[in-house]
Amino acid sequence: GPGELGLGALPAELRAAVRALVGDLDALFGALGLREESFAVGALSRVVAAELASYAPARNRRRMAANRASVVFVDRTLDLAGAVGHHGDNLAEKILSVLPKLPGHKTDVMVNMVELTALQTPDEACSIIAPGCLAQPNDPAAKALWESFMNLKQKEAVMEARRHLVEAASRENLPIKMSMGRVTPEQLSSYIQLFRNNFKALENHCGLLQLVLAIVQTLKHPQISKWDNFLAFERLLLQTIGESEMPSVLNQILPMIKSYHERKQDDYTCEDFLVLLVYMYSVVGEIRSGKELDKAEEEVKKALAKAICDEPKPSPLLQKIT
Repeated sequence: GPGELGLGALPAELRAAVRALVGDLDALFGALGLREESFAVGALSRVVAAELASYAPARNRRRMAANRASVVFVDRTLDLAGAVGHHGDNLAEKILSVLPKLPGHKTDVMVNMVELTALQTPDEACSIIAPGCLAQPNDPAAKALWESFMNLKQKEAVMEARRHLVEAASRENLPIKMSMGRVTPEQLSSYIQLFRNNFKALENHCGLLQLVLAIVQTLKHPQISKWDNFLAFERLLLQTIGESEMPSVLNQILPMIKSYHERKQDDYTCEDFLVLLVYMYSVVGEIRSGKELDKAEEEVKKALAKAICDEPKPSPLLQKIT
């Protein structure tokens, strides 16, 4: 089993990579004068920690080192469920997932700024106006609002956005009417419109307005309903996996895999199923193999392969996989 996995059980390329990593770690700890105590979470981490413990130069270094440190190795595969899961009530995660990426950046998004102009265009991805983004290091109010997107529940975060907008409008003497109750994207849009023809107010609060526009565009995005479906399905999956075996869970997914011409707007795409399968196999733990599992997996593979082959314009991800 994985518990007894040693360096010799790994492929040659991976063995070389582990040895190189151990050598680099030893050099780093030597430069820092450390005598480390290693802990491991996961099968590959145990191999790395064991190799570092038995590495001859490392043994010599530990005898001479003056400083002590604890080192924890963690298998990144244990993080996959977190990376592909949908964690319902976090506004920052929704914004980063549904808005298009800012060109040249991996972690920031494009915020459409047309709403702050007098430009009338049917083109949603209007390229005449430079896009906004989430990173606003020079705007204290925007930075505080972004923190609330990450740390508060969605309902509280949008109320915080409304509060910041009202305060900004009041400072600029804009005719804002504070309303109580539930905050809607339409209400935030109406507040944003007050800044539109006031260049000084736009300049003073541009960072804040970009973040609030990101909320509005995210909450109106067609992908948001699919996000909620994902979340509901993942919660159901966790219950089902606890009560039944993997084959029955795969059999539940099978009828949901539809080809391009059979899919409706709310149906999952091929990429969505790949994400779901990664999530399933990450949370299920050890799987008992057998004929029933082989049959269920084969059926899912067939359906998914057919769906991928039927795609008229495969996405870059599907092209890379195939």
